[in-house]
Amino acid sequence: MESRGRVLAFLQGEGVDGRGRTLFEVLALDDAALERSHDFIQWLFPLPEPSAAVPDSPVLDEAEATAIRDSSLAQCALAAATDRMAAFLGRTDVWLRPQDHNHLRITRMIRSLRLLRGDAEADAFRDAVLAAVEETGAPVSARSRGYWTTA
Repeated sequence: MESRGRVLAFLQGEGVDGRGRTLFEVLALDDAALERSHDFIQWLFPLPEPSAAVPDSPVLDEAEATAIRDSSLAQCALAAATDRMAAFLGRTDVWLRPQDHNHLRITRMIRSLRLLRGDAEADAFRDAVLAAVEETGAPVSARSRGYWTTA
């Protein structure tokens, strides 16, 4: 399959990510696997710019972004991915510190949701993350919280 459309195919359950995993296999990863793996988030929450952390991850173009917005299967996958990552964040406190790689994931998720699902979904996820930080009194840096607020 050519590079165009790979993310759409993955999100529709018809393709695989860069490591050959299906959407369903990625969503089924346990929390420990999610924490130690760094190459799945770009497939679940794609963006129109390259990832600094995983240089060979997909880059979303406008045509594919439009196709994802128009696909009910892709929209369901994005909702499921959001729920999975929210559950992961809710069950671990590893990210509730001044700096953590999950902060970058959260920023990516908010930006991708805004682009592909809309402001309401992006804002709801962002607000839940910020509420968790507030409720726990976690020392998450103002810089990370600022990125989330402006994503």
